[in-house]
Amino acid sequence: MTLIFSNTETKTAKQLIQAALDEDLNNIGDLTCNALIPKSLKAEVNLVARENGIVAGLPIANLVFESLDTSVSTNFQTDDGNEIKAGQVLATFSGPLNSLLIGERTILNFMTHLSGIASLTQKYVQKVSGTKAVVLDTRKTLPGYRALAKYAVRAGGGTNHRIGLYDGILIKDNHLASWASQSNQSTIAEAIQTARKSVEENISIANNISIEVEVDTLEQLEDALDGPPDIVLLDNMTTEQLKKAIQTRNQKKPYVLLEASGGITLETVQEIAETGVDRISIGALTHSAPSLDLAFDWKY
Repeated sequence: MTLIFSNTETKTAKQLIQAALDEDLNNIGDLTCNALIPKSLKAEVNLVARENGIVAGLPIANLVFESLDTSVSTNFQTDDGNEIKAGQVLATFSGPLNSLLIGERTILNFMTHLSGIASLTQKYVQKVSGTKAVVLDTRKTLPGYRALAKYAVRAGGGTNHRIGLYDGILIKDNHLASWASQSNQSTIAEAIQTARKSVEENISIANNISIEVEVDTLEQLEDALDGPPDIVLLDNMTTEQLKKAIQTRNQKKPYVLLEASGGITLETVQEIAETGVDRISIGALTHSAPSLDLAFDWKY
């Protein structure tokens, strides 16, 4: 699978790269390079994988060097979304040594994080292989980093949930409690119907917005299906509860999608997928993915 940055991802990356370089250079520069490295000295460096995984974030390198030094040349030897092996050369960068040194940590900080997300996502996707379930991310991302984190999820074979609060309705327990406290209506179904009416009245978004509601009991599911929503999020349910939820959905509203979420791990995701749920959302993909070890191997 080959991926490239969209306009949104490129814009986000440029903003984050500028912030990263500002942290490092602070309008002063690299004191170590200034003291030791002649500006005329040229070098070549390989970006190398230190462990197996999925690569994500290669476009970052070009964007970093566009900001630092456009004379640096890049030669990529793989694509985002590809499996990589320990020892594999992913790219070669050539140009002024001081520019390569200055860009090194910024590139690696982005790429080890994004490749870590992609690699962890792939592990979850492999665990649910053979079931109908798709693996989704959540909004649990570092502030400002969401577009790139969700790109990395796709690189790992996962599926993006809603991007933010603006592109989907997800009615959670706090929404329901607040709505019920100031409304004469108190059922989950009524909340769903109210939300759907609001969407339908907004012609500009009506065809693109799904309505999802979170429940944590089978009784709440029964109520929600009377709405009906497009998706029901089954929060922290046991596998037995999930199986009963699927039976209920199949009997009442077979077209409503069911999504399992809450504390799902690599050890439990397969069993959850085998219950027959349609979707599994996992916050750990973006908030707990370990970095994938990548490094610069200098050739000089």
